Amino acid sequence: MRTKTFIILLATLFFGGISTQVLAEDYRNLEELKLTTPTMDPCLTIGETRNYIPELELSVLPTTTESNAYQLTWMRTNPGVEPYKVMDDLTFAGVPIFVAGIIAKSEKKSFRQNTEGNKHTLLTDFKTHIDDYSQFFGPVVTTGLKIAGVEGRSDWGRYLASTAMSYGIMAIFVNSIKYTAKEMRPDGSTANSWPSGHTATAFVGATLLHKEYGMTRSPWFSVAGYGVATATGVMRVLNNRHWVSDVLSGAGIGIMSGELAYALSDVLFKGRGLLRGDITADKSIIDHPSFFSISMGIGMGSRNLTFDMTKLNLTNFDGDNKLNMKFGASTAVGAEGAYFFNKYIGVGGRLRVNSSPIKGWDGIEEYAWKDLVGSLYGDDYAANPDFQRFIDGDENSSPLIDDAYFTIKSDHLTEFSADLGLYFNLPLSSRFALGSKLLVGRSIMQELDLNATVTGGKRTLDFMDLVGGVDDENLLLKAKPTAGKYTSEWDYFTLSCNNTMKFGTGISLTYAYKENYAWRLFLDYDFSHKTYTMNYNPAVFAFDAISLGVGDESATIRSMMEPGDLEEFIETQQVKKNRHTFILGGSFTISF
Repeated sequence: MRTKTFIILLATLFFGGISTQVLAEDYRNLEELKLTTPTMDPCLTIGETRNYIPELELSVLPTTTESNAYQLTWMRTNPGVEPYKVMDDLTFAGVPIFVAGIIAKSEKKSFRQNTEGNKHTLLTDFKTHIDDYSQFFGPVVTTGLKIAGVEGRSDWGRYLASTAMSYGIMAIFVNSIKYTAKEMRPDGSTANSWPSGHTATAFVGATLLHKEYGMTRSPWFSVAGYGVATATGVMRVLNNRHWVSDVLSGAGIGIMSGELAYALSDVLFKGRGLLRGDITADKSIIDHPSFFSISMGIGMGSRNLTFDMTKLNLTNFDGDNKLNMKFGASTAVGAEGAYFFNKYIGVGGRLRVNSSPIKGWDGIEEYAWKDLVGSLYGDDYAANPDFQRFIDGDENSSPLIDDAYFTIKSDHLTEFSADLGLYFNLPLSSRFALGSKLLVGRSIMQELDLNATVTGGKRTLDFMDLVGGVDDENLLLKAKPTAGKYTSEWDYFTLSCNNTMKFGTGISLTYAYKENYAWRLFLDYDFSHKTYTMNYNPAVFAFDAISLGVGDESATIRSMMEPGDLEEFIETQQVKKNRHTFILGGSFTISF
């Protein structure tokens, strides 16, 4: 009521000012008053309105009334919005993504954490909780836009029904498979890994945002939704909570659930509750193929790395003194775009992250414990009291190694790549097209890293023993157990790869289900020549455990080392390999 009064007061002042100005102008340049007598024709008019004189129309400020204010409606239908056709709105894009997850299940064996025992526990250092919240990005944004009064595809009743059916269908699919397959998670926590519920939830929400606002307002709503959903799936893998297969299948279920729910709404409600139709483009994505896309895929192919451990006197489970490592199925996500000069050829680029788990290096955990403990005992441990005291300590000191555990800083070799090149398009029909590309770019690799942390009792070596002609084998026996403990942490095992140029190509099949929207299946191939470097360093703890003393003064051997001295004790090996990567995946594509 106060608002109405305030607006009326403003209008009164405004029009009062106008009328005052008009009256003042009337008194300028007055002419002589002339009196004329109007001609009056008597007539009777029935049912006819007075003639409208536009010059006498007054513009008034708009006032907010209850009749034109935003109202919360349930099943309002705007005129002119045509009902959606069920089959035209179903893309079935989730089906091949779900199948790709099934294919990836055979490739999923990679490094598992071993939490048995308290002497060689393996822990994962990477952890983020962002994926616990990003899975709800789609419904939060969609509902927020509706609360703000931004019209989308559906009114509240139809939107809530579609949302409820989407999550209901997804929950039935996910939980029925989870508790039937009983797949163990990578971290060994529970047997309900496949498929990923977080990823399925994220892609359901992305489909809601796509249907409500991406298709009716701007395609960038769709890009945002599917982009965040893709990032959620990647974080589930990096958190060691899911395999690649779990994420792919979860994404497929999420897309299928959302599309099925909206198809059911089209059948149940027909044209009721529709506020906006699809935005239309003046060009087809097939004939004008300039595009931007976000993609998710699985890296296929077998690549092995073998390092000779003979020099270190280590034997793996096969007994051949070789450390055999193999790339597992990788998770690949990317953004790609191209501008086409015509319907056949264009230029563009791609950004991609391809994260590959490494299988076989879990044997290094067996080496670790043998190196840190077993090699210290030697053959004469039982017959040598000095050596026993050095290892086990005495009543006044702790054992040399009281506890040891290993932290996985990174259990994937992750490639970050940027590529530029030519893109090709061959229209097959009004909805389908074949595509290809020739790319060149740069490949940057993040290393695989295992850190060790060892605690135990300190040992002190008298400086005079270093100049007394004691041979190396008996030198450690001169180090006496002392009170106090040490903690040593260092890079125990790393596998790195140099940054190089890379070359890529690929083939794709595009299905344009709307004028400016498409789903794309692709198979990409990338080639690069890499040098893989293994650094293996099991003995650093000894430099922290043993101090060199002169009288009452002592300092750890590590603290007295110069920078670079430690590298002499690191076993370094290099292997040069051609890196061949095949990536099978799907992408959500918009035209521009």
